[in-house]
Amino acid sequence: MNFKEYIEQHRQEVYGTICKYVPIKEPVENHKIMRDYIDRQGSYRRPGLVLLSAQLFGGSVEKALLPAAAQQLSEDWILMQDDVEDDSEMRRGKPAAQKLYGAIHAFNASNIGHMAMWRMLKDYILQVGPEIGNKIYEKFYDMLEYTVDGQYIENNFIHYVKDLDKADEALYYRIADSKTSYYTVYGPMQIGAITAGASDEMLEILKQIGQPVGVAFQITDDILDMTADEKVFGKKNFGDLYEGKVTLIILHAYSQAMPEEKEKIRAIYKKERKDKTKDEIDFLRSMIEKYHGIEYAQEVAKKYGEMAKSKIEEYKDKLPQNEYTQILVSAMEELYVRKK
Repeated sequence: MNFKEYIEQHRQEVYGTICKYVPIKEPVENHKIMRDYIDRQGSYRRPGLVLLSAQLFGGSVEKALLPAAAQQLSEDWILMQDDVEDDSEMRRGKPAAQKLYGAIHAFNASNIGHMAMWRMLKDYILQVGPEIGNKIYEKFYDMLEYTVDGQYIENNFIHYVKDLDKADEALYYRIADSKTSYYTVYGPMQIGAITAGASDEMLEILKQIGQPVGVAFQITDDILDMTADEKVFGKKNFGDLYEGKVTLIILHAYSQAMPEEKEKIRAIYKKERKDKTKDEIDFLRSMIEKYHGIEYAQEVAKKYGEMAKSKIEEYKDKLPQNEYTQILVSAMEELYVRKK
């Protein structure tokens, strides 16, 4: 069994749990908005890692189900807020929530998911007791606080700084570490391991493995934004360029560009999304192609992928050896070798 098959084996358990905590009730339209993103269902990679890690360390799906559902629900409400902030066009193959319902209603409805997530975690404490329950709660808080900080740093650049002369790869990696490595990879693995009573040493090992995987995942996501089939990817291409996000792709192209090209790139990046024209985005794409921005990002992603493999090899004797070990190894690779 690979990781994708593992996810599908447990998808409905996670989804059903979320629906119990976010029922459609009065006012119906408000709750329907939050359920829209829930019902679209995403990749379920994060809750998949929670459940897989729990079983890897000798725990059970039943005991890890509420934290897994809370992990997925956190993605659903965060993405709804993220789409409002970025004014994204699409999410999971359909129009983004603010395009369908308006930004005010979408942002307000996202709080339904936010509140339900914390209720899940409170109920989990009551279910398993304070020792493990509080540890899970604190891990969620730490993970989401770091993620929100990363979102602030990214939004500050996109909406206020908007100057590639003031961006570098260190800024990119700071954002990727909080929004992707912790939240998408090693945080969910640690949460699953905690439900099974894993030691702090094992939690640190999961972090060491998950950090490079997360960076490779984010770089791959940036590449897919430029190259993927929109129907498969579920989002409009070139969203990062329209939004003015910092990526290794644009940073590399900008660093190699001639002075007059840099001036034009900077001028486009200083514009708001709604003011950027197709011709301007095409110019940015031409610069990326001319200076091999995608190829550069692919090489860096490969480097981080190899780093992740070396970490797995380094810690293989300390990781539990059972039927879930190889699924975890396949999960680490599938996170950055993907088409969506």
